[in-house]
Amino acid sequence: MRILYDFQAFTRQFYGGVSRYFVELARLLSRLEDTEVKVLAPLYINHYLKELDPGIVSGRQVTHAPKAAGKLFNIYNRAIMRHQAAGYRPDIVHETYYAKQSIPLHRNQSRIITVYDMIHEHFPEYFPHWDKTAATKQHAVARADHVICISENTRRDLLEIANVSPEKVSVVHLGFASPLAQGAPTEPLIDGPYLLHVGIRSGYKNFQRLLEAYAGNPSLHKEYRLVCFGGGKFSHVEERQRKILGLAEDRLVWMGGSDSVLMQLYRHASAFVYPSLYEGFGIPPLEAMAHDCPVICSTGGSISEVVGNAGEFFDPCNTSSITRAIENVLGSQDYAAELRTLGRQRITHFTWEKCASCTHAIYSEVL
Repeated sequence: MRILYDFQAFTRQFYGGVSRYFVELARLLSRLEDTEVKVLAPLYINHYLKELDPGIVSGRQVTHAPKAAGKLFNIYNRAIMRHQAAGYRPDIVHETYYAKQSIPLHRNQSRIITVYDMIHEHFPEYFPHWDKTAATKQHAVARADHVICISENTRRDLLEIANVSPEKVSVVHLGFASPLAQGAPTEPLIDGPYLLHVGIRSGYKNFQRLLEAYAGNPSLHKEYRLVCFGGGKFSHVEERQRKILGLAEDRLVWMGGSDSVLMQLYRHASAFVYPSLYEGFGIPPLEAMAHDCPVICSTGGSISEVVGNAGEFFDPCNTSSITRAIENVLGSQDYAAELRTLGRQRITHFTWEKCASCTHAIYSEVL
């Protein structure tokens, strides 16, 4: 079986969940005796591809590229890939992101697409009017021979929103592997106890309600800081909201940095809070579990599917529900310890080996 992964994820992301997913698939499937894997990315920016054997990747990394170069990369890559794909003659073409057009297939070749979430369809108000992701996704799904969804929730949403046959859609959960903590600081990076939020905070990520819930309990924000990792420094809107809510400046802390900094923040946090309205999968709760950090999370999208019984849940649209969930965990050391134990058990359900094995089975069935 010859498998081809296209360039799209690797020209969009220096790092990121989608490109990590395909690199892990390529790495593990290439080890099978009956399987040959090729990533065709004539020009790419992604750093993960360096982890693969050189024979798997066809292309050259561009280390310094302006944002405006993305469209030019796509035009060039698509033209080159048509020629290269014809020479490689794959049995399976797995498109790594959504595109209106793809390379034409020959007889006995099959096309796969992975759908990560239906956020653009559920929350169009959080995206600019010129964002055509939802429409482009429809094109990609329509021409695919089979669709892989990364959660059962995403599959249900896809079947509800798109005109696609249920027999054409399968669920394969992502894998998870905690990065090694080489070079990680050993001492806490924040003085005193704190709650941790990770990633972007705008739109459907629902940080505004978390901030309101945090501010709504004076004893909570007096004892615990709210630390935000990544997502950019606090915006003028967020600073204005902090002042309106009466929170002192030192109660909110922003930090950026490497994976080792993030891992240290997880290890010393009193709890990790994930308020998102919707996720197609949700890696941060698994990261928190891997570092013995109790998880307090929304019921939005697939989050409960991934977290299972290893988290304290809240209604993301109800600030009182968010506050109560935080109080439940912080108010009981025994319960927090139980969540840590359940978290360590939960992450064993999500391995890249399992993800690759299930994906290979789908490839075999489609051929």
